[in-house]
Amino acid sequence: MAKPTDVKVIGVTVYFLPVRTRVPLKFGTETLTEVTCARVRVRVADGLGHAADGWGETPLSVQWVWPSSQSFAQRQDRLKSFCLTLAHAWASFGQAGHPIEVGSDFKEEVLPPLLAEANRAAGAKAMPDLAALVCCSPFDIALHDAFGILHGRSVYETYGPAFMSQDLGAFLSPAEGAAVSFRGKYPDEFLARQRPDRLRAWHLVGGLDPLEPSHLGGDEPEDGVPILLADWIRQDGLNCLKVKLRGNDADWDFRRVVEVGRIAVEHGVQWLSTDFNCTVTESAYVTDLLDRLRDEHPRLFGMILYVEQPFPYDLDRHRIDVHAVSARKPLFLDESAHDWRLIRLGRTLGWSGVALKTCKTQTEAILSGCWAKAHGMTLMVQDLTNPMLAQIPHVLLAAQVGTIMGVETNAMQFYPAASRAEAAVHPGLYRRRAGTVDLSTLRGPGFGYRLAEMQRKLPPPAVTAGA
Repeated sequence: MAKPTDVKVIGVTVYFLPVRTRVPLKFGTETLTEVTCARVRVRVADGLGHAADGWGETPLSVQWVWPSSQSFAQRQDRLKSFCLTLAHAWASFGQAGHPIEVGSDFKEEVLPPLLAEANRAAGAKAMPDLAALVCCSPFDIALHDAFGILHGRSVYETYGPAFMSQDLGAFLSPAEGAAVSFRGKYPDEFLARQRPDRLRAWHLVGGLDPLEPSHLGGDEPEDGVPILLADWIRQDGLNCLKVKLRGNDADWDFRRVVEVGRIAVEHGVQWLSTDFNCTVTESAYVTDLLDRLRDEHPRLFGMILYVEQPFPYDLDRHRIDVHAVSARKPLFLDESAHDWRLIRLGRTLGWSGVALKTCKTQTEAILSGCWAKAHGMTLMVQDLTNPMLAQIPHVLLAAQVGTIMGVETNAMQFYPAASRAEAAVHPGLYRRRAGTVDLSTLRGPGFGYRLAEMQRKLPPPAVTAGA
């Protein structure tokens, strides 16, 4: 049943903001040195003609969403082109409802045929589902923001029956045999009743990051920002380190964990996690590393809080039984967790947790988080090296869904200068202190961006569609 609070999208504007990294970031077999962020403004209107603008932003992280032998430029151009296609599709969608209702229907009904048509027209290697989802995410995030602004509420205050016509049972189905029902339940039942204002911050130790002075090449930036891990730990008071591994070189991966672990112990760091970036093809690779670590470095083994997505993106094609890994450490889906259906499949294969990302749409992050929590799975919120506006919904998601520990946040490592305009308003979100990020400056409707206070000069729009 329709509600008077329902909205529909009536206009869309897309901006592309290029960003270069200060140091390279390795993703699996590729290295990131630049990224384009898609910033989107969405205008919504209700049935009475009241209108509001909302904003969303996502890095189009080519190497992460589309690992391929194709050139970076080719893939980035395809992603940007698809964003322009999506702008017209969103502006003409015409469906009214709550953002979760509208966003879910767009993702289910509109996004797949648009991707199929774009891939046919390109006549080249197919752009993956994950890439399409990331392109869609800034529009979906902006829709949630606009809805909150129109109704004068925080986004997270709108996820209940007062604003939603459909309960979670309209979107989610429980796992077979699970004593779970989503009928009569709404997302607000799975979210924090009181948002914490501080979260522990996870620092990313990239595969190319120098650990010791002897690792320096002499061409590192001299910008006052740390280079070596020990300097980062001291400056930011870090307690949590995520270690990027190769996944195809067991000896290197083992040495890397030991090297990072030694520095962590020397400087009082409490927790580690490992990220193989989808390059592992069998469970034994991970269990052997963990067992060797347990036997030779038991303290470091104990410090590993969880293991992140070692196995290939396409979970349906690569149905690897991972119970042996999750028996040793919590094992979190990341790149494979496009939606709750894949999380359901992952649970049957032995995955025990889910790493949510706003870059897979705010709508899907909320629905996936609800499904996972209802089935006893643990949550984490992982970074896409989110700068500028993208950082805000990302950190808010972690604060609201409740994670195994804090939030990964690393844009300040790889492109700190990119977020100066936003950091002037929310300094605690773009600089880590005492091992935490501070959300206390986020207030007001929508995502609490306080956009009018930011001195951000945008480039000319790439496209404007609708009103």
